Amino acid sequence: MVKLPKTFKTAALILLLVLPVALSACSANNGVAQEGGSSGAAAAADPSPGASSAEASETGGELSYALASSPDSLDPHRSGLSVSSRVIRTMFDNLVVQLPDHTIQPWLATEWTESEDGLSYIFKLRQDVKFHDGTPFNAEAVKYNFDRVIDPNTKGVSALALLSPYESSEVIDEYTIKLTLSKPSRAFLGNLSAAQLSIVSPTAAAQSGDRFGQHPVGTGPFKFVKWEDNSEIKVERNPDYNWAPALVDNKGSAYLDGIVFKIVPEDATRIGSVQSGQALAAESVPPQNVAALKSDPKFKLLQANTIGLPYTLFINQNREPWNELQARQALQYGIDAGTIVKTLYQGTYEQAWSALTPGMFGYDASLENSIKPDADKADSLLERLGWIKGPDGIRQKDGKRLTLRYVVTSPNREKRNDIAVIVQQQLKKIGIEVEVVVTKDIRTEIFVNDNYDVFGNSDVSGDPSWLSVYYHTAPKGAIGNMSHVSAPELDRWLEQGAVEKDDARRAELYRNVQQYIRDNAVMVPIYVFPYTVATSRSVENLKFDPLGFPLFNDVRLTK
Repeated sequence: MVKLPKTFKTAALILLLVLPVALSACSANNGVAQEGGSSGAAAAADPSPGASSAEASETGGELSYALASSPDSLDPHRSGLSVSSRVIRTMFDNLVVQLPDHTIQPWLATEWTESEDGLSYIFKLRQDVKFHDGTPFNAEAVKYNFDRVIDPNTKGVSALALLSPYESSEVIDEYTIKLTLSKPSRAFLGNLSAAQLSIVSPTAAAQSGDRFGQHPVGTGPFKFVKWEDNSEIKVERNPDYNWAPALVDNKGSAYLDGIVFKIVPEDATRIGSVQSGQALAAESVPPQNVAALKSDPKFKLLQANTIGLPYTLFINQNREPWNELQARQALQYGIDAGTIVKTLYQGTYEQAWSALTPGMFGYDASLENSIKPDADKADSLLERLGWIKGPDGIRQKDGKRLTLRYVVTSPNREKRNDIAVIVQQQLKKIGIEVEVVVTKDIRTEIFVNDNYDVFGNSDVSGDPSWLSVYYHTAPKGAIGNMSHVSAPELDRWLEQGAVEKDDARRAELYRNVQQYIRDNAVMVPIYVFPYTVATSRSVENLKFDPLGFPLFNDVRLTK
């Protein structure tokens, strides 16, 4: 049983204040909407009332699952990509798990206590767990993992941010470890459930070094088999697995013999692979395919609403004229996110209104519809700054054209590059010339060269403290704060929110943050991403964690 001090009973949970509208019609299956044919949300139900799992499906078989992009690494501590986490989740476990109601429950840790000052945790660990290579899971393994995350040689950006403010570990006995923090953190315990803080085999990590991401070894329900670049990743069942988290029903070894993750970036090819039977499941269903798959009785459509930071256009305040508030406000009024979402996503995505998605603790619903497109206001703001339209309609000042450098990535994931094209058309109407630049080297273009005016990004997170990564004052070259916003008041709210014990006060702090971001035109929110998967009818019990990552422990294949 989890033990928590009386003075901080709420430290092990993050209350969910507002449920997203999209969840209102979802099933109770981990917040996942399941649709297909005329069955709608009932598609996940057993074929007949009271049917047992054995009667409904078979054990064994291999699931083919088409991914929309390739992981960069399968080392949890080094990758920050969502696609990597989807594969990582099959092979690795965490100390704790966060449930859909945001309570924190045991996983590889059986119980824990937190010190009165919030500066340390003592974890008791399971004594029956081994890594896939036979290495025992114990306190030394946990210490190795967290020390590895903070080691500069690991170069783990996301993992390092999630583990902060971890300082050191002390092995008390073989299955008891004490973690010491540099300062209290409301998010720390929940962050330990993140895929990036999965527990890796110390033996394998030490042996493989920088190549551990190509030869991952964990304690999870599946074991790594092979990775063929830009083709597929294969994992097989771990027959000894017996410590699954409360998120799934099957606490023992997986029913599947294995999973083949096929890397298929092209939308038509990926969805076509399910329709033709070459794959049994495919992620990131394009909006234009949703209606057809819903109405086809041969398939199911599963959707998990992700939470965290929505897809956002960050405005670089290091570059003129976007260092001027009125210029940024002109972008707010000139970009019509509603039209973008309706045009590109055909009712399958929700428009975003804030720096947080609905469903996140502290989400400020009052921001919805608070700023609407207004070309006249945008024109007025730019004219006040001295930008006057020239003969071709593009504004000029002191002989310089008003040009915005909009950087996008390749491939065109979630139609993000199409957003840039529509923004280009919208801003031309208010006299801004948009140069769309496509690059594969985001690290250099954005974080090294700082060569952009607008860049879009989103992030999955279970706690609003992650706003600090994107909006707290950061040193030059830091990965995260892409708007380069720096405001003492904003920093103070973010710092207080990270440690505040009173939930009402904490929610107020994050509402202040969201309102500041809106009022100061730090960015333009565009859409909330729903993770959508199409599967054959033969795939049963595919579930998702609270962040929208697929869980395969319970999956069975019908004959």
